[in-house]
Amino acid sequence: MQRLWSRALRAVAVGTAAVVLAACSGNSGGGSGDKIQLKINFWGDFGLTQLKPKYEALHPNIRIVLNSGEYNAQHEDLQKKLIAGSGAPDIAAIDEGFIVSFRSQSDKFVNLLDRGAAQYESKYLPWKWKLSLSPDGKTQIGLGTDVGGQAMCYRTDLFQAAGLPTSRDEVSKLWPTWPDFIRVGQQYTARTGKKFVDSATNIFNPVLSQQPVGFFSPDEKLQMDGGPKVAFDTATAVIDAGLSANLVSFQTGWDQGFVNNSFAVLACPAWMLGHIKDTAPGTNGKWDIAAIPGGGGNWGGSFLTLPKQGKHVKEAYELLEWLVQPAQQIEIFKEVGNLPSQPALYTDPALATFTNPFFSGAPVGQIFGATAMKLQPVYQGKKAGPSRVATENVLRQVEAGQLKGSEAWAEAVRQAQKAAQG
Repeated sequence: MQRLWSRALRAVAVGTAAVVLAACSGNSGGGSGDKIQLKINFWGDFGLTQLKPKYEALHPNIRIVLNSGEYNAQHEDLQKKLIAGSGAPDIAAIDEGFIVSFRSQSDKFVNLLDRGAAQYESKYLPWKWKLSLSPDGKTQIGLGTDVGGQAMCYRTDLFQAAGLPTSRDEVSKLWPTWPDFIRVGQQYTARTGKKFVDSATNIFNPVLSQQPVGFFSPDEKLQMDGGPKVAFDTATAVIDAGLSANLVSFQTGWDQGFVNNSFAVLACPAWMLGHIKDTAPGTNGKWDIAAIPGGGGNWGGSFLTLPKQGKHVKEAYELLEWLVQPAQQIEIFKEVGNLPSQPALYTDPALATFTNPFFSGAPVGQIFGATAMKLQPVYQGKKAGPSRVATENVLRQVEAGQLKGSEAWAEAVRQAQKAAQG
């Protein structure tokens, strides 16, 4: 609602509102004048940079502080702050690979059901809602943001230079299976002398997400010989074939790889689109999106939570609610690619008909909306995040030539076991 107040009256009203809010919260606003400061910890691109000024304009008493960090480090830092009992942000993003671990510490988070969040249950994919819900159904620690339905992003110009098809339908037909994908990669490297994919870990994760079992069984037993073994063998096969550029995700060399044409293909959950666009704007129109080998799988997808340590729980929840509303979720999808976890939005014309010019006009709304409806994520486990990181580190040792492939799996099992016990 537009308010046509005089400048003086507006100043008085805003100042009064700030005083009232500060009194209710017991804090004058966290060191930013009379404004209430809300800190959000996250990684990658959640689309928050675009939304921050809009929310602050609607709520002049609020100042949002965006704290983006490295994926693993943000989760590790949150855990340390929860143990210490202080220092956690007002809003903390948690990835699906770590949510079960934090869900088991639900006493350290605001129960969103007490704030009225039950009204959103029917709006979410059922499994997404349950991932952040305590086993007894009494505590909901987070509201889901996105899901990581998968595809493959590829460079049409680099494919053309290698004599490979460039249309998304033809490319999809090249690799119905991962062995087919490796075969295409060998053709590419033989013809160009360049690497095909960015890293083995970014093969490991999408393959793992397609398996019927992950790192842990529902009774929290490590089961490395299931899905992790299949994914590890596929990733090492990519290394053995000489296809990997050996880059570490979300580090400087990886970002430079997008610009320097260091690889031609990238496993692409929906959230990856924004990173590619932000990192390599000069490749606009040179990317397209094809089906992923093996079909399906969910890689990533996050939740926004409110640690109890926050000084402004009421205001933090109001911001969280605003962020998960359809208008904001669709805007985030259009800006950075993160696909909402609310299925009603997949048929909303604003999302369903959206094509992305950066990715050669690919109908991303249709592509990722269809994959999301087919997702059947497996149980992650309380220690899934640390065990996955430990396994990835072993793969990087293989890529770097520091560990022989014949010794790699045994070492991966040892490191995953150590992480599971930590």
